[in-house]
Amino acid sequence: MSTGLELRSLISKSGELTLSLAKPAIPEPGPEQVVVKVEATPINPSDLGLLLGPADMTTARSTGSGADVVVTAKVPAASLPFLAARLDQPMPVGNEGAGTVIKAGSSEAAQALLGKTVSMVGGSMYTQYRLLKAIDCQALPAGTTAAEGASWFVNPLTALGMVETMKREGHKALVHTAAASNLGQMLNKICNEDGIGLVNIVRSQEQAKLLAGIGARHVVDSSLPSFSDDLTQALVETGATIAFDAIGGGKLASQILTSMEIAINKTAKEYSRYGSSTHKQVYLYGSLSAGPVELSRNYGMMWGVGGWLLTPFLQKIGRPEQVRLRQRVVSSLKTTFASHYTRVVSLPEALELANIAAYGKRATGEKFLINPNKAG
Repeated sequence: MSTGLELRSLISKSGELTLSLAKPAIPEPGPEQVVVKVEATPINPSDLGLLLGPADMTTARSTGSGADVVVTAKVPAASLPFLAARLDQPMPVGNEGAGTVIKAGSSEAAQALLGKTVSMVGGSMYTQYRLLKAIDCQALPAGTTAAEGASWFVNPLTALGMVETMKREGHKALVHTAAASNLGQMLNKICNEDGIGLVNIVRSQEQAKLLAGIGARHVVDSSLPSFSDDLTQALVETGATIAFDAIGGGKLASQILTSMEIAINKTAKEYSRYGSSTHKQVYLYGSLSAGPVELSRNYGMMWGVGGWLLTPFLQKIGRPEQVRLRQRVVSSLKTTFASHYTRVVSLPEALELANIAAYGKRATGEKFLINPNKAG
């Protein structure tokens, strides 16, 4: 076999999304490189931004089958100016993955990985064969499967990055929304291990029970009439003054800031017409809701709402700290950083309209894993 399959996403200047499977040649590695047979790669929310973009998937249509499947959908004209850098370019997708090194360059680092199961980061993972620098691969402990190592980077390092950001910015506890997700479950385990207060915001009692079952101490349900009071009480008990919000749009960020202010004022020694002197911070790291962020400014003047992304955070802390965090992940892949998937699909199956509709919902607790070398 001289070629493999690779999933590509293209948005045209005319406003159409096209998803298809290209057939690139299997690459040969340079001295510092390896070729990995990709056996597991997750569909993360961060992948969907590139895979589907702002396309209206209710307009999606499919032609062909198997390796010749092509999916098209309309992209709103208002979105096109923001996509100028990617228009008319077929783009490979997939942030992270895992598989077996089948070819290695001549360097010692590359040769040391030959035949090993490795985790990878660097994009273009929805492919059967991936060429990478050896330094971008992480050898997995013996007995670890590709599926167990596939989600070693984005969710685990995001969860650890949240805790590191909390510490570096002088907070002692944190809040997390959409908290029953794979990432949210990891964050709970980290905080329990490290003795850090964590307030989990969920949207159903089913999600609340799930988190309670893994040892979460503070879980509040935003669907209940008592949500604001429950959140405030959890903030009083933990002292959390920083939050990481996966929702993005709507009123939730403002509700968190309001409850933080109320919680702080419950123990305030004196009144200030400018609000508390404690800085309250909400970082938006996801966009489960694409609507505008609505802020009702009733929490004084010491507050902030901003964006948070993993890659800039890692660049900020530098290579030695990155290595420290990566080693913690690899040493606990089957426990603290274990991921759970609802379905494993092949590349052609990932482009079936029913599957796109399922993973495109970004539903908490429903995570797809692609095995590019799975038949079908």
